Amino acid sequence: MGRGRVQLKRIENKVNQQVTFSKRRSGLLKKAHEISVLCDADVGLIVFSTKGKLFEYATDSCMERILERYERCSYVERQLKAPALESPGSWNLEHAKIKARLEVLQRNQRHYMGDDLDSLSLKNLQNLEHQLDGSLKKLRSRKVCFV
Repeated sequence: MGRGRVQLKRIENKVNQQVTFSKRRSGLLKKAHEISVLCDADVGLIVFSTKGKLFEYATDSCMERILERYERCSYVERQLKAPALESPGSWNLEHAKIKARLEVLQRNQRHYMGDDLDSLSLKNLQNLEHQLDGSLKKLRSRKVCFV
Protein backbone atom coordinates (compact mmCIF):
# COMPACT_ATOMS: atom_id res chain seq x y z
CA MET A 1 0.00 0.00 0.00
CA GLY A 2 1.49 3.34 -1.05
CA ARG A 3 1.44 6.66 0.67
CA GLY A 4 -1.19 9.26 -0.08
CA ARG A 5 -0.38 12.48 -1.86
CA VAL A 6 1.22 15.04 0.48
CA GLN A 7 -0.57 18.36 0.72
CA LEU A 8 1.98 21.11 0.07
CA LYS A 9 1.73 23.68 2.81
CA ARG A 10 4.16 25.11 5.32
CA ILE A 11 4.96 22.81 8.23
CA GLU A 12 4.41 24.75 11.45
CA ASN A 13 6.05 22.31 13.86
CA LYS A 14 9.77 23.15 13.84
CA VAL A 15 10.90 19.59 14.63
CA ASN A 16 8.78 18.08 11.85
CA GLN A 17 9.95 20.85 9.54
CA GLN A 18 13.60 20.05 10.23
CA VAL A 19 13.07 16.30 9.75
CA THR A 20 11.25 16.89 6.45
CA PHE A 21 13.95 19.32 5.30
CA SER A 22 16.69 16.83 6.07
CA LYS A 23 14.97 13.92 4.30
CA ARG A 24 13.96 15.93 1.25
CA ARG A 25 17.38 17.57 1.00
CA SER A 26 19.09 14.18 0.92
CA GLY A 27 16.59 12.97 -1.68
CA LEU A 28 17.22 16.05 -3.79
CA LEU A 29 20.99 15.57 -3.58
CA LYS A 30 20.55 11.93 -4.57
CA LYS A 31 18.44 12.89 -7.60
CA ALA A 32 21.02 15.50 -8.64
CA HIS A 33 23.74 12.85 -8.51
CA GLU A 34 21.60 10.36 -10.44
CA ILE A 35 20.80 12.76 -13.29
CA SER A 36 24.46 13.73 -13.55
CA VAL A 37 25.57 10.09 -13.81
CA LEU A 38 22.75 8.75 -15.98
CA CYS A 39 22.59 11.64 -18.44
CA ASP A 40 26.17 12.93 -18.21
CA ALA A 41 24.80 16.35 -17.26
CA ASP A 42 26.59 19.10 -15.37
CA VAL A 43 24.58 19.71 -12.22
CA GLY A 44 24.96 22.36 -9.57
CA LEU A 45 22.56 22.38 -6.63
CA ILE A 46 22.52 24.96 -3.85
CA VAL A 47 20.21 24.70 -0.82
CA PHE A 48 20.07 27.05 2.17
CA SER A 49 18.34 25.91 5.33
CA THR A 50 16.14 28.26 7.33
CA LYS A 51 19.11 28.84 9.63
CA GLY A 52 21.24 29.88 6.64
CA LYS A 53 23.35 26.73 6.48
CA LEU A 54 24.63 25.94 2.97
CA PHE A 55 24.26 22.55 1.29
CA GLU A 56 25.60 22.11 -2.22
CA TYR A 57 26.26 19.51 -4.87
CA ALA A 58 28.36 19.93 -7.99
CA THR A 59 29.19 17.26 -10.54
CA ASP A 60 32.84 18.24 -10.97
CA SER A 61 33.40 19.01 -7.26
CA CYS A 62 33.97 22.70 -8.02
CA MET A 63 30.77 24.72 -7.95
CA GLU A 64 32.66 27.78 -9.17
CA ARG A 65 32.98 26.40 -12.72
CA ILE A 66 29.29 25.58 -12.92
CA LEU A 67 28.32 29.04 -11.64
CA GLU A 68 30.64 30.73 -14.15
CA ARG A 69 29.05 28.70 -16.93
CA TYR A 70 25.58 29.65 -15.69
CA GLU A 71 26.52 33.35 -15.61
CA ARG A 72 27.86 33.18 -19.18
CA CYS A 73 24.69 31.47 -20.46
CA SER A 74 22.28 33.75 -18.61
CA TYR A 75 24.22 36.85 -19.73
CA VAL A 76 23.95 35.81 -23.39
CA GLU A 77 20.24 35.13 -22.93
CA ARG A 78 19.67 38.55 -21.34
CA GLN A 79 21.52 40.22 -24.21
CA LEU A 80 19.28 38.49 -26.75
CA LYS A 81 16.13 39.60 -24.92
CA ALA A 82 17.31 43.19 -24.28
CA PRO A 83 15.37 45.82 -26.25
CA ALA A 84 17.24 48.03 -28.69
CA LEU A 85 18.35 51.21 -26.94
CA GLU A 86 18.11 53.85 -29.62
CA SER A 87 16.15 56.79 -28.25
CA PRO A 88 17.82 59.41 -26.01
CA GLY A 89 15.21 58.73 -23.32
CA SER A 90 16.28 55.09 -23.23
CA TRP A 91 19.90 56.13 -22.81
CA ASN A 92 18.99 58.44 -19.91
CA LEU A 93 17.02 55.66 -18.24
CA GLU A 94 19.87 53.21 -18.77
CA HIS A 95 22.35 55.75 -17.35
CA ALA A 96 20.19 56.24 -14.24
CA LYS A 97 19.94 52.47 -13.73
CA ILE A 98 23.68 51.98 -14.08
CA LYS A 99 24.40 54.89 -11.75
CA ALA A 100 22.04 53.48 -9.10
CA ARG A 101 23.62 50.03 -9.49
CA LEU A 102 27.09 51.56 -9.09
CA GLU A 103 26.05 53.28 -5.86
CA VAL A 104 24.67 50.00 -4.48
CA LEU A 105 27.87 48.16 -5.40
CA GLN A 106 30.06 50.85 -3.82
CA ARG A 107 27.99 50.78 -0.63
CA ASN A 108 28.24 46.96 -0.52
CA GLN A 109 31.99 47.18 -1.05
CA ARG A 110 32.29 49.56 1.92
CA HIS A 111 30.26 47.11 4.02
CA TYR A 112 32.49 44.19 2.97
CA MET A 113 35.53 46.20 3.97
CA GLY A 114 34.00 46.83 7.42
CA ASP A 115 33.16 50.51 6.86
CA ASP A 116 29.80 52.24 7.29
CA LEU A 117 28.27 49.32 9.23
CA ASP A 118 26.40 51.56 11.69
CA SER A 119 23.58 52.09 9.18
CA LEU A 120 22.85 48.35 8.89
CA SER A 121 20.13 46.57 10.83
CA LEU A 122 20.81 43.36 12.73
CA LYS A 123 19.26 41.29 9.93
CA ASN A 124 21.43 43.04 7.31
CA LEU A 125 24.52 42.45 9.44
CA GLN A 126 23.64 38.77 9.69
CA ASN A 127 23.15 38.59 5.91
CA LEU A 128 26.52 40.27 5.44
CA GLU A 129 28.10 37.73 7.78
CA HIS A 130 26.55 34.84 5.79
CA GLN A 131 27.80 36.34 2.52
CA LEU A 132 31.30 36.69 3.92
CA ASP A 133 31.20 33.11 5.25
CA GLY A 134 30.06 31.90 1.83
CA SER A 135 32.85 33.82 0.13
CA LEU A 136 35.37 32.35 2.52
CA LYS A 137 34.10 28.83 1.74
CA LYS A 138 34.37 29.55 -2.00
CA LEU A 139 37.93 30.76 -1.60
CA ARG A 140 38.85 27.69 0.40
CA SER A 141 37.24 25.36 -2.14
CA ARG A 142 38.99 27.20 -4.97
CA LYS A 143 42.27 26.75 -3.10
CA VAL A 144 41.52 23.02 -2.81
CA CYS A 145 40.66 22.85 -6.56
CA PHE A 146 44.02 24.35 -7.52
CA VAL A 147 46.18 22.49 -5.01
